Amino acid sequence: MPSVSGAATASASRTSYPPHPPKRVPLLGDVLGLDPVKPMQKTARMLAQLGPIYQRRILGLRLTFVGGAALAAEVNDDAVWRKAVARPLQKLRPIVADGLFTAYDDEPNWAKAHAILAPAFTQASMRSYHDTMLGVVDEMCTAWDDTPGELDVAAEMTKLTLETIGRCGFGYRFGSFDSGELDPFVQAMSSALGYVQKQGIPVPGRTLYDRVTGRAREHRRDIDHMFTVVDDVIADRRSAPHQDPRDLLDLMLATADPDTGERLDPVNVRNQILTFLVAGHETSSSALAFALYLLSSHPGEEEKARGEVDALWAGVPTVGFEQVAKLRTVRRVLDETLRLWPTAPGYFREAKHDTVLGGRYPIRAGQMVMVVLQGVHTDPAVWGEDADEFRPDRFLPEEVRARPGHAYKPFGTGIRACIGRQFAYHEMILALATILHRYRITIDSAPTLDVREQLTFKPTGLRMTVTRR
Repeated sequence: MPSVSGAATASASRTSYPPHPPKRVPLLGDVLGLDPVKPMQKTARMLAQLGPIYQRRILGLRLTFVGGAALAAEVNDDAVWRKAVARPLQKLRPIVADGLFTAYDDEPNWAKAHAILAPAFTQASMRSYHDTMLGVVDEMCTAWDDTPGELDVAAEMTKLTLETIGRCGFGYRFGSFDSGELDPFVQAMSSALGYVQKQGIPVPGRTLYDRVTGRAREHRRDIDHMFTVVDDVIADRRSAPHQDPRDLLDLMLATADPDTGERLDPVNVRNQILTFLVAGHETSSSALAFALYLLSSHPGEEEKARGEVDALWAGVPTVGFEQVAKLRTVRRVLDETLRLWPTAPGYFREAKHDTVLGGRYPIRAGQMVMVVLQGVHTDPAVWGEDADEFRPDRFLPEEVRARPGHAYKPFGTGIRACIGRQFAYHEMILALATILHRYRITIDSAPTLDVREQLTFKPTGLRMTVTRR
């Protein structure tokens, strides 16, 4: 595998540019066919047509996409590649700046925050979150019982996961199940993420349009409101600190980096809180919504998962921490859901030095490549000819052992992979298992699933009826 400096000088007979979409226009590049509303779903379709790699050029900006597992394995090599803060993440930085998800590798607060927060995601810490998670799930179920009728699947899962990260991480209640209205913070965050999604796509004239229409000013107001709420949360905790660290906020305020002895400054504490609220709730809520949709479309798999939960929780008055880890069928449902619909569409990597990708495509130092997870996760070379089908048993232990690890990366790769992975799994397994145990779910949906893109994938327009068992 050519991956050493100078490899890009390989002979012309061995190297070439990746294919590009049809109808390339001089100067403007590949603007025709660009989908500003669902860009990543369009990208996945282009990879299916053009192969495991293709490149789009827009006004001199070169965007390279990888959707094959073998090429992704190369791009995941930390000796040659590193995390890249590409345009979509750059547009998120006015909200979260150097938070864990959007920091550049050389920004010191990233490593400092990672070291301080790592203890919050050990098994012992996860055990301490369990009762709070269970309480939020119970509140959701009570609200469902009290207001029978159709429910918006994505909205309900968003309430659940936002309330969970708010309480477990920062002791903050959004009151998601107290009324039918969204908390103003949630409204501001949703609006801000929608703006970031549009700005992340290099459509000519977008910035000028947003300034003229006032959308840019509205975005600034949304950010200011989010800052005010989080700063108030931090100030309240500083004025009434806990004796022992109980959540993420306690750790950030009271703990020093074990390597440097330095603490996070107040602005970076805010950045990390917003990072967890934005990334921590959005990905989990989307995964749960997709899982409910897929189970409703595959009743055999739904009954298999429900049977496991019923057997393990029979006669159990209160679900304990250990009883969640035993739900291996439910875990496989979520793994398969994240394979087909990885809620983060992909991740960007940057070449540390000149290299040749796949022994054919020259990549210059500093050039970015996006690993498109929908392509990697459905590569027939790894997943077989039924790669597009929902089959949770792909994640039986023997199948996982036989499969290369680089073919499944829903939480990113390397040292910058998602720190909250275990938190997300415990939350999602507990929630999905509880829903299956208590309810029969009927989801009315169109023949074609409508998926919205707002930095993450999220099913939209799904309505469900829940019937108590």
